[in-house]
Amino acid sequence: MDKRTALITGATSGIGEATARILAQNSFDLILCGRRKDRLESLRSELAKLTDVHTLSFDVRDRQATEKALSSLEGKWKNVDVLINNAGNAHGLDPVQSGNVDDWDAMMDINVKGLLYVSRAILPGMAERKRGHVINIGSIAGQEVYPKGAVYCASKFAVDAITKGMRLDLNEAGIKVTIVSPGMVETEFSLVRFKGDADRAKSVYAGLKPLTADDIAEVIRYILHLPDHVVLTDVTILPRAQASATVVHREG
Repeated sequence: MDKRTALITGATSGIGEATARILAQNSFDLILCGRRKDRLESLRSELAKLTDVHTLSFDVRDRQATEKALSSLEGKWKNVDVLINNAGNAHGLDPVQSGNVDDWDAMMDINVKGLLYVSRAILPGMAERKRGHVINIGSIAGQEVYPKGAVYCASKFAVDAITKGMRLDLNEAGIKVTIVSPGMVETEFSLVRFKGDADRAKSVYAGLKPLTADDIAEVIRYILHLPDHVVLTDVTILPRAQASATVVHREG
C-alpha cells in the first residue's frame, strides 16, 4: 500500500502528539497543525527521521487563518488521506448560572467551529478523490452530561452529531468517518481546564490509573489499519477504573 498522508490538528501535545509519533512509525506522511511553532518544529525535527513531515501553525478558532494555512498546501500535501480533528479543550468547571462566557466561547470556537473550519477545507478533496478517513476526537462528555460541565459536554455532543452527519453526507464518496471518545486521559487537559492549577489538575487522576495519550494513539493506529471495507464508527475508551463520566473507582 502506498504511504498515506495524515493531517492532525492539535499536534503539539497530548493525543495529537502521541498520534503523530505512532503514525510516523507506521508509514504515514504527516501534516502537523498547532498554535505553538516551537513545539511544531521540535516534533517535525524528531519525526522527519522517520517520514516526510509538513507543519502548519495556526489557531483553528481563526477561520481566515485556518483557510489560509490549509489552502497553502501544495503538491502531494494537497492529497490528505486521513484527517484527525483532535484540537479541542475544556475551560473551567462551573455551573451554568455562574459560568464564564469567555470560557464558553473558547470551547465552542475550538471544539465545534474549529473542527468545522478544518473539515470544510479538507473534505472537498477527499470527496473528489472518493477516498479518505476522518477521525474526530470526541469524549465520553459527548455521551453523558455531568454537573458543572454543561457547555463542554454540549460541545462534545455537537462533535458526535457532526460526526454522524459527516458519515451520512460522505457515504456516497466512500469516505470512512469515525469518532473516538475517551474517558479520563492524563494529558494537559485538566491543567488547561483549571487554568494552570497543577495540584487541582493532578487530583483528577488521584487513586486510579488513567488512560495515556499513547493508549488513544494506539487505538487510532488500529482503526487506520483495518481492511479497506471495514470502519469502526464509534469507539469509546475508558480506563478500567472508570465506568461512566461520573462513576470512578479510586484506591485508598
